Amino acid sequence: QVPLVESGGGLVQAGDSLRLSCRPSGRTSTLYAWAWFSQAPGKEREFVASITYSGSTDYADSVKRRFTISRVSADNTLYLQMNSLKPEDTAVYYCAATEYLSSRYDHASVYDFWGQGTQVTVSS
Repeated sequence: QVPLVESGGGLVQAGDSLRLSCRPSGRTSTLYAWAWFSQAPGKEREFVASITYSGSTDYADSVKRRFTISRVSADNTLYLQMNSLKPEDTAVYYCAATEYLSSRYDHASVYDFWGQGTQVTVSS
């Protein structure tokens, strides 16, 4: 297992921005995709965004044009820039990575490695 370590969560007001970061805490094998998922209280974990090793990105409809996923390949750091935050974005955000190729990367089952989660709270 290669734990992933997230940072950057916090309490903000509606309309504010946050940037989440995620880095592996140890040596990694080749990773083919990374993603962010969110889980609000009482709800299942949901896909937010993904990025492949080639740079292809995918977003949940609810975050398109507000969130941007990116990755610095030199150190395998993953980012999620979150703009125009809404109270409904409140959740624990998890980063994930996989060393397997897949036809789609918006399902949690695709991912082998997960972070511990970082809380994002957006007040109205």
